[in-house]
Amino acid sequence: MRCPSCGSLDTQVKDSRPTEDSSAIRRRRLCLACGFRFTTFERVQLRELTVIKRNGRRVPFDRDKLARSIEIALRKRNVDPDRVEQTISKIVRDLESIGEGEVTTETIGETVMAHLKDLDDVAYVRFASVYKNFREAKDFTQALAELAGEEDEAPPVR
Repeated sequence: MRCPSCGSLDTQVKDSRPTEDSSAIRRRRLCLACGFRFTTFERVQLRELTVIKRNGRRVPFDRDKLARSIEIALRKRNVDPDRVEQTISKIVRDLESIGEGEVTTETIGETVMAHLKDLDDVAYVRFASVYKNFREAKDFTQALAELAGEEDEAPPVR
């Protein structure tokens, strides 16, 4: 494992333990070159996923990019970090278990929204506003109505 501080490949594992949901192994490491301590996570990967972008381009799936998107949606929300990590792991497992090596950005977006709906309402609306490219206030009203399960009974926007 490369040290994030100095770039040396000479690192040593000091402690290993499973995460709370046992979906990953947390390892505390020490760089023998500079003495920097850092943490890594080792996760099971069921299959290599390729993302098919809207323009048709294919790129490797990036769990960290998914995590950053969810963190942005959850910014300044009081959600337990362990629940966030569990949600990200569930999303990745759902995507890997689809049975295809390729997954569309639409599938990823819909999967993320389904999980965010259970995690935090505000994060769901934030993510939906970017994913669905909201342009007007009525788009937010419709998303809130979906959240409340009253899609057809959305109040008019004034």
